[in-house]
Amino acid sequence: MLGYLFAYNIINRSSQAVPQNKLTPVTPALWSSRFVFIMAAVGSAVGLGNIWKFPYITGENGGGAFVLVYLVCIAIIGLPLMMSEVMLGRRGAKSPIGSMAVVAKAEGRSPHWVGVGIMATLAAFLILSFYSVIAGWTMPYIVSAVSGQFSGISAQSTGALFEDLLASPWQLLMWHSLFMGLTILVSAGGVRHGLENAVTKLMPALFVLLLILVGYAATTGHFGEAVSFLFKPNFSALTAESILVALGHAFFTLSLASGAMMAYGAYLPKNVSIARTAVVVGVMDTCVALLAGLAIFPIVFAHGLAAGEGPGLIFVTLPVAFGQMPGGSFFATLFFVLLLFAAWTSSISMLESLVSYLNEKGISRVTAAIGGGLAAWLVGITTLLSLNVWSDFTPLDMFARFEGKTLFDLYDYLTANIMMPVVALLIALFVGWKVNPEHSKAELGAWHKVWFPVIRYLSPIALLIVFYFNLK
Repeated sequence: MLGYLFAYNIINRSSQAVPQNKLTPVTPALWSSRFVFIMAAVGSAVGLGNIWKFPYITGENGGGAFVLVYLVCIAIIGLPLMMSEVMLGRRGAKSPIGSMAVVAKAEGRSPHWVGVGIMATLAAFLILSFYSVIAGWTMPYIVSAVSGQFSGISAQSTGALFEDLLASPWQLLMWHSLFMGLTILVSAGGVRHGLENAVTKLMPALFVLLLILVGYAATTGHFGEAVSFLFKPNFSALTAESILVALGHAFFTLSLASGAMMAYGAYLPKNVSIARTAVVVGVMDTCVALLAGLAIFPIVFAHGLAAGEGPGLIFVTLPVAFGQMPGGSFFATLFFVLLLFAAWTSSISMLESLVSYLNEKGISRVTAAIGGGLAAWLVGITTLLSLNVWSDFTPLDMFARFEGKTLFDLYDYLTANIMMPVVALLIALFVGWKVNPEHSKAELGAWHKVWFPVIRYLSPIALLIVFYFNLK
């Protein structure tokens, strides 16, 4: 609360000169083209959630029927919220915190709406701290794949390999530090030299790697089984819980409510259609998730493994399959490099929310990137310790809901179940009820007729459902 009040006072003083119902002209660095923004936005959206989480939750929830519900949820929650965040970022032309302050002032609304930007930035910072630890797991797996360690490996051995990694705080610290260093390096380079250079190279490389893996999966003899599993609806396997999982994943997969899309939207030229661009990003993000399924499931089925294996599907089950296939070391290397690229492009966007704000306050981008990244790195150390040395430290055992939860579990719960749903709900309410419809129509054009009723009514209801069931 003290942090919020401090940030609010600074922002409130800095935005006093903004005239009522008018936006202060600013000239931030802009993306050089619509293509670059799409690559950046897709890079932010495509992360471990697409390539790691989506295949296993699809496996756990019955396949095709789940995918169909998920696509509907993308349309109801994902795309309208993405359009809203990009619109706010472009109108404010600042960091998520600065943009919320400027747009709220311009619309004649309470300056307390800046709290949405503050909470989004804090959520991104906290997620980055533990995301970096998890993303770091991909690096030793790349080393193992290159060295041929997976060749003929058993399920018991892969399980032991993963457990040994988690049990070693020094190993985790090394990989966490290396991954955060890569993230800081890109962020420090700025919009054109850092972000653009990274996304325009990493994202095409990611798609190429994914297509190579899908091409190999098509030769396993089980590609048709995977296609049927992913796209043939089996509604008897669909439960109420499956629908909630689809609703929740549709919300998280597009990198929403963490300020990333607002921060990237601030660099979007005025002549680029927000709505059409958001649709392209949403389609590409979904395609990556489905292609990941088409790359993974034929391999899983070909080796008689379980599709609904849970998080261990990537780090325990797949190495067994790679170890049994011809050229397994090569394809295992491709796969874990793919995971690393996806995680890297997402982490860059998470850091951008904080870096852009610090940059606005007169701190150089290099200093802001290093300072913000180091702060997230330090918090991340508590996450990696909670996986081993501090695994018995469960500070909120006095509450039944949090009994047995480590610091990592608590960070994940706070961001995924409280902060991000609240931010998303407040954004939907702000743009749907507090922003003049004529102003949003000027940003979205003909798409406004479809977007407005969805963001005003359907999205808040869906987000309230997610929020309610997350807290049950």
